[in-house]
Amino acid sequence: MCALIALLTCPHGAIRTVRAEEAEPVGMEERVETAADPTNEAAEMHYEEQMKKGEKFSFQAEVARLMDIIIHSLYSKKDIFLRELISNASDALDKIRFLSLTNPGMLGEGDQAKLEIKISLDKEKNVLSIRDTGVGMTKKDLVNNLGTIAKSGTSSFLEQMQKGGDMNLIGQFGVGFYSVYLVADYVEVVTKHNDDKQYVWASKADGNFVISEDTEGEPIGRGTQVNIFLKDDVQEYAQEQKVKDLIKKYSEFINFPIYLYTSKTVDVPSSDESEDNAEDDDEDVDEEEKPSSEEKKTETVWDWEVQNDNVAVWLRSPGEVEQDEYNRFYKTLSGDFEDPLTQVHFKAEGDVEFRALVYLPQRMPETMKDDYFQSRQGLKLYVRRVFISDDFPDLLPRYLNFLKGLVDSDTLPLNVSRELLQQHSALKTIKKKLVRKFLDLLKKIADADKKKEDAEEGVTEETGEDKEVNEEKESQYEKIWKEFGKALKMGVLEDTANRVRLAKLLRFYTSKSPDKLTGFEDYVERMKEGQKNIYFVAGTSQEELARSPFVENLLKKGYEVIYFTDPLDEYIAQSLQEFDDLKLMNASKEDLTLGEQGEKDKARDKKLKQMYKSLTKWWKDLIGASDIDGVKISKRLSTSPCVVVTSRYGYSANMQRIMQAQAMTSGVDTHMFGRKTLEINPFHPLVKELRARVDQDKDDEGAKATARLLWDTALLESGFVPEDTKAFANRVLGVMKQSLSIAEEDGVTDEEIEKQKEALDIEIEAEKFAEEAEKEEAEAEELNFDEVEEDFTEDGHDASEL
Repeated sequence: MCALIALLTCPHGAIRTVRAEEAEPVGMEERVETAADPTNEAAEMHYEEQMKKGEKFSFQAEVARLMDIIIHSLYSKKDIFLRELISNASDALDKIRFLSLTNPGMLGEGDQAKLEIKISLDKEKNVLSIRDTGVGMTKKDLVNNLGTIAKSGTSSFLEQMQKGGDMNLIGQFGVGFYSVYLVADYVEVVTKHNDDKQYVWASKADGNFVISEDTEGEPIGRGTQVNIFLKDDVQEYAQEQKVKDLIKKYSEFINFPIYLYTSKTVDVPSSDESEDNAEDDDEDVDEEEKPSSEEKKTETVWDWEVQNDNVAVWLRSPGEVEQDEYNRFYKTLSGDFEDPLTQVHFKAEGDVEFRALVYLPQRMPETMKDDYFQSRQGLKLYVRRVFISDDFPDLLPRYLNFLKGLVDSDTLPLNVSRELLQQHSALKTIKKKLVRKFLDLLKKIADADKKKEDAEEGVTEETGEDKEVNEEKESQYEKIWKEFGKALKMGVLEDTANRVRLAKLLRFYTSKSPDKLTGFEDYVERMKEGQKNIYFVAGTSQEELARSPFVENLLKKGYEVIYFTDPLDEYIAQSLQEFDDLKLMNASKEDLTLGEQGEKDKARDKKLKQMYKSLTKWWKDLIGASDIDGVKISKRLSTSPCVVVTSRYGYSANMQRIMQAQAMTSGVDTHMFGRKTLEINPFHPLVKELRARVDQDKDDEGAKATARLLWDTALLESGFVPEDTKAFANRVLGVMKQSLSIAEEDGVTDEEIEKQKEALDIEIEAEKFAEEAEKEEAEAEELNFDEVEEDFTEDGHDASEL
């Protein structure tokens, strides 16, 4: 097999090679039987006739073997045969057009001068015919091009072009032609070259072919007609709709018109209607008695209908294409009903030449939201306007799978398998340029929005207009970010080559921009003089982070803090490490620095450390060395008594929460959990009082309880969960008892519970007795009233008077 691939890709081989899908090998016995046993009677008759009057040839050994492999191994999708034949026809038309540049007479006159492809179907005979007005082939060409590999028309023509011709044109037939035997029992190739007679090439793919002069058939003028006698099990290829669908899928943007001989039903006047028209005009015809449906008849008419009238917009210069044209083409290409947000249209030149038209849709595909890692990319690959595939995962990085569009290459080789094509360096170059072009487009949009906002802000300040009105207007890039921001964040994690470009596209809220998205570049512009770090803090919500003890001193000193609220954000910070030579610093970790310290600051810190040395040691021993790395004086706190921070290289509290919440996590790798450090605020009253009590008595139970409670509350406020939640709850309840002047020993015992239950039972019985007594009293009163009423009526009085 390797030797065969080498043969197909060698400089003198058939460069017009097979573009196959996944291989589905078939047993050798089944392959031979299928190829040499046609069941179509019409095919058998044609072949016998050609055998009688034609000259018999044997396929080159490599061709026979190649046909066997192509038909039964490489091509698992039979639809490909029509793409190959149309592509070959297009190449033949390209060749005659190129040759006519120096010799216009080669095109001929009238219909013969038209460069077109025509496809017709014969359902009765089960035959599909493809005809082009291309260069055609001589008898020698038929033997060499369709009988051998080493002297294919493709390679011969390319060798000629290398001497000074157009290298974008490829030859008449190549290996792809033999894919026709996927669907055919028997194939005829009728061809006419300007320098030779009209010939017929015929073969059943049984190792032989026949060539004869065509003296009885219809003269085709110039070009080639391939008559495909379909197998009985593939008769769907003789249906108009099936052929239309294949043309639209694979050959919609071929340079030359593709016509299909189609039928349609039209209304024709009936004989009764003709007689009515001949009668006197004064005769009154009752229309109700003769409905219009009965007056008309229908008939089937046949005509050539063009199938590829969509314009290949990407072949034009971007300056020549209107936005409406881009939008219409996008809807045709993608099937989307909405206009795209924007598009990038360019032509790349150099070692690899290609054109690309890439659209950014309005919305992220649902499949990408549901399963990011299994989502499919939305670009289609064309080679010389022939659709090759929309399943090239390496054409775009995964995080850009939401893009729609196409790439059309004139230099990309067509190797035997898709896998070989994906490994080709040209595809890597295409991918690299596509990504950079799109990211550059996003950067231009973001920059343009910022300039517009700056201009509007200047006008607002001058005119005194309401600033909130302008802030409510969402810019184009903000729309893009809100829809595709998560995908771009994944790009930061996955695409190391473009990480710097992607970092400039990231957006987030900050302490100085809480209502409007901003980026790293804007943050750097607003930095304080002498600031050397970009500060951020990560959590579940912006409101929570704005009140976090981690940022108290940062905000007090006027530093801007980025609020990371998306689960991906902290991963991004770990991947980036820095931006524009400025380090990204997590405000929840112990290595936080707030600029350079003066001599007074250093002396003050040293003094505070000495003052609280005994308290920090006592507190660490109280909590336990296994739970805490140390207790230190904090530089980040302003109003809170204490906070828990993690070590520089471990997980923060927010990251631990994210890791533990992942659905498929069987157990979190705890060695990545950062060691906890308790930082205390030496100026807070609680801490000062605690220090005083510890200095007086290290065994003070009240001081111990307070220290433990401060530790637990600091854990909660810092995003951690206390390991012993019951003990924490008991400490909180103890504080509540003190505030309500309840003795510590006053608790809930079983004996007390039983006493309270007995008291409740007595109270319930008393209430029940009172209800029964009240009910009896009411019944007695009612009975007494009835007796009085009876006596009153017996005395002759009316009851209503009572």
